[in-house]
Parts: sequence; C-alpha cells; structure tokens
Amino acid sequence: MHATLPLLKVTDFPPIRRNKLEILQVNLGYRCNQQCLHCHVNAGPTRKENMDKKTLEQVISFLKSADIKTLDLTGGAPELNPYFRQLVQTARELKIHVIDRCNLTILSEPGQEDLAAFLAENQVEVVASLPCYLEENVDAQRGKGVFAGSLAGLAKLNMLGYGKVDSGLILNLVYNPQGPSLPPSQTDLQVSYKKILKEKFNIEFNQLFTITNMPIKRFGSMLISKGQFGDYMQLLRENYSAPNLGAVMCLNTVSVDYNGDLYDCDFNQMLGLPIKGKNQGAMHISTLHNEKLINKPVAIADHCYGCTAGQGSSCGGALG
Repeated sequence: MHATLPLLKVTDFPPIRRNKLEILQVNLGYRCNQQCLHCHVNAGPTRKENMDKKTLEQVISFLKSADIKTLDLTGGAPELNPYFRQLVQTARELKIHVIDRCNLTILSEPGQEDLAAFLAENQVEVVASLPCYLEENVDAQRGKGVFAGSLAGLAKLNMLGYGKVDSGLILNLVYNPQGPSLPPSQTDLQVSYKKILKEKFNIEFNQLFTITNMPIKRFGSMLISKGQFGDYMQLLRENYSAPNLGAVMCLNTVSVDYNGDLYDCDFNQMLGLPIKGKNQGAMHISTLHNEKLINKPVAIADHCYGCTAGQGSSCGGALG
C-alpha cells in the first residue's frame, strides 16, 4: 500500500485550536467483516488490532470523570470488539449519548443476531454506511452481496422503530462518493435516498450524511496507483470554504485508537499524527483531563482540505 503522509505533510492549511471536548470517538479495533475500497482505516476481516479490556476500562474511567456529551464508537466494525456492549451499557448508565457506526451487514453475522435489539434497548443512535441506493454501485465499492445484506439490516432496524417518526431511535445513513469527486448536495441527495428507499424497499431513516473520501490509507493508495492523487488534492484545495473551518469536528472531538492513544480526528489517527503530550509522545486516555486540550493546536496536514471543501465534511455529514 502506498503511504500518503509524505505527500500531505507540507501544507498551508490554516491553523486550528481546540475548544472544549464534548465528543469522544473511540476506535475499538480495525477488524471488520467487510473490506471497502473507500475505507480510510484499511479495515478488513484479517485485521487483528482490538482494544483490550484494560484500555477499555481506562476509557470508562475517563467517561466517569469528564463532561462528555457523546460517545462515538467506530472501527472496523466496533461491534466485533468483545467489550462493545459493556462500553455501550456503561455510557448509557452515565446518561451519555452513544453512536454506533454500523456497516449494517454486521447485524446478520453469526453471534450478532440480537445486536439490533441491544442497540434499540439502549437507545443507541445508528449511523450506517450506505454509499448508494443502487445495488451495483454498493457491491462494487463494498463487496458482492453487501447491498442485499445492508437492506436486511435496515429492515431489521426499521422493525424495531429505528428511523420512524417520534420513536426516539435515530437511524442516519452515510454516503461516500464512488471515486475522486466531492459529494453532491446533502439536502438534495437525502430527498432522493428517502424517496427511492421507501418506494423500492419500504426503508425509512432520519438523515443522510455526505462525507468526502479522504486521500489516506486504502483510498489514498488507490489514487496514487491510478495517478489521480495530485488531481484529487487540487480539487479539494480549489473548493476550500473558509466558513467550514468553524465547524470542523476536531474542535470538540478526540479520537481514541485501540491502544488508548489520542488524536484530533479519526483521519489523523490513520496517518499517525497524535495529540502530543509534554514529552512530545502521544497523549493517552489514561492521563487525559479535558482542560488540557482547550486551545491546544490541532495537528494539520493537506488532508484537512477534505473536511473544508465544498459543503464541508465531518463524521456528522456536511458542515454548510
């Protein structure tokens, strides 16, 4: 796989300083039951990295001591971590809102048959990747049979009340472009998604998030192999929108890797750009105090243009 960090290190992206931490995004491991072309984590079935019990307990200790509003669980497939459910239940007992970044097909994996019911019981917000409403496009990007498996997962969630008006069970979908292009209007695309998924498959959901593909890991390596990396970076830079800078996720979010090391975002985690402590090594969740991060500079590189291009992009979809 081609390394992209050497192509991104030199940057003129504007400096950013952190605000108060409100969202803790925890990557529970890189193992996944899928292997998607756009994956910036390079996750897949053969990955072995997984957060262990000691690190998970350090995460829980921080949640108990800090004023965290949202726990955002990601991977890989975060549900494959053996301590996933313990972490969810503990966070909910602490009245923390929990997001599960679910690939939908995990809901049908052996041993996960009751997962959807568990998520509903704990009122977990589900953010599910569905990069298109066309089977051929989804299967081309995520693997043969993934579209059918995703629809089965969505139907299971709908039956439990997810995506239904006034149910309190939030189901949001995520769109990624098929290649080196910016996402279309999130508002317009949501209308199409809702119409087609309802009419063709009787599927309902709350919101659609459009997310720009980051030029790192698997997607970045593909761009280099095809000679498209420079053109894609030029596209991101040409579409830089200054107003998006005030809403980027690194202002109030910290990404925790499976070892407990801290990063300004999930993308920096994949590039190995940690939040540095006093000794210039990576800060760790076991030593984190919220106030230590306020006004701390964010580690930036050229990939940051991916979050500010066009309508903007974050883990919560478009910014503008």
